[in-house]
Amino acid sequence: MDDEQIVAGLQAGGPRRGVFEMELYKHFFYFIRQGVQKHKLPEDEVASVYSDTIIVLIENIVTVKFRGRSSLKSYATQIFSNKCVDLLRKITTNKSRVYYKTADISSLVAMLPDKTGNALQQLSEKYQRCQILEKLNEIGEKCKSILLRFVDGYNDNEIAEMMAYNSPDVARTTRLRCVEKLKQIVTGSK
Repeated sequence: MDDEQIVAGLQAGGPRRGVFEMELYKHFFYFIRQGVQKHKLPEDEVASVYSDTIIVLIENIVTVKFRGRSSLKSYATQIFSNKCVDLLRKITTNKSRVYYKTADISSLVAMLPDKTGNALQQLSEKYQRCQILEKLNEIGEKCKSILLRFVDGYNDNEIAEMMAYNSPDVARTTRLRCVEKLKQIVTGSK
């Protein structure tokens, strides 16, 4: 399908809209590889950024914010690039704070005798697990369900089937977004 068909199909809506959404998702899938190479970001993070880009792109097409003054590729590239830059800013802003806190705890535990350090480490991990389980209730049922299934050992293919997602890629992207949402709630950052 070409750009005009995808745009027309999305704007027309109806029962075939999902077909055009999936076509758009596949249309620029190569952005993920380019984002990893260009921005030096982890693939799972870039995949999440790509999914967010497609969601915004679909919304802008349906609400006619995309008026066709540029090509669909140029428009999508701009959204994707901006989202990658936002992620880079977020990572560089928070990286030093996270490293400092982690290094501080690790150095303190290293100074303790082996058995004491190990016991403290286990208590700390148990406390963190309890906090995370508590915070799962704050991210919504859909996210809670997908994350608990993943922790139970189900892969993205199985989760996609159980939760009626269009593909394992959609399940994976949703799961990664939910993990990010949980991280933000646990760490108190946005």
